[in-house]
Amino acid sequence: MTGILLLGLVLGMQHALEADHVAAVSSLCTGTRSVRRIAAHGAVWGLGHSLTLLIFAGAAVFLDLRFGDTLAQVLEGVVGVMLILLGGQVLLRLWRDRLHFHSHQHADGRSHFHVHSHLGENGGHDPDRHVHSHASRLPLRTLLVGMVHGLAGSAALVVLTASTVQDPVMGLLYVALFGLGSIAGMTVLSSLLAVPMAWTAQAFTWAHRSLQAVVGFATMALGTVLLVEAGVAFLLYA
Repeated sequence: MTGILLLGLVLGMQHALEADHVAAVSSLCTGTRSVRRIAAHGAVWGLGHSLTLLIFAGAAVFLDLRFGDTLAQVLEGVVGVMLILLGGQVLLRLWRDRLHFHSHQHADGRSHFHVHSHLGENGGHDPDRHVHSHASRLPLRTLLVGMVHGLAGSAALVVLTASTVQDPVMGLLYVALFGLGSIAGMTVLSSLLAVPMAWTAQAFTWAHRSLQAVVGFATMALGTVLLVEAGVAFLLYA
């Protein structure tokens, strides 16, 4: 039984590396320049993911509830919509805070370029301006995104595995360790993602914004794929 529990921990760490999870956390962290803050987003995502898994696993183990394929596809579609919204928000923020290059000419005939941004104008918001004042607060949006992710995908297999274990307590312990693994995995991964984000933010503004644009487009694309796949599967199972 110890081997099964350790397997749950390892599988949880691997589960955190799934593409839709990475895309969601990356989109949540864009615009944040603190490595510690980005790592915290990863940990909170894992916490939300684990909470949902424990709720579903408890329902499966103690109430003998089962979740059919139709519901699974609907939840997968919800994740797809969520990713599209997250990616779209990243791109919208980039557009709102976009940079402009203006040519300026001096009286002696010399000319050079000025860089201008709309950051802070018309209610523009810089996520890092409030890092210190909100550092102690739990990022609720990240927690909710993690909880939504716990509803769908391969997480359903974890709930199924827990429900097949003869001892209910051991089944829930397996899920808890799986969740702990996902928290650890996403924390480490988000810490690694934080390095290029923080470095480009300090050294290369254009590279930082390009990186955010890639994250935004990739998140929206992945969300669209999940939504289409879920729609097709729903029609087949309906």
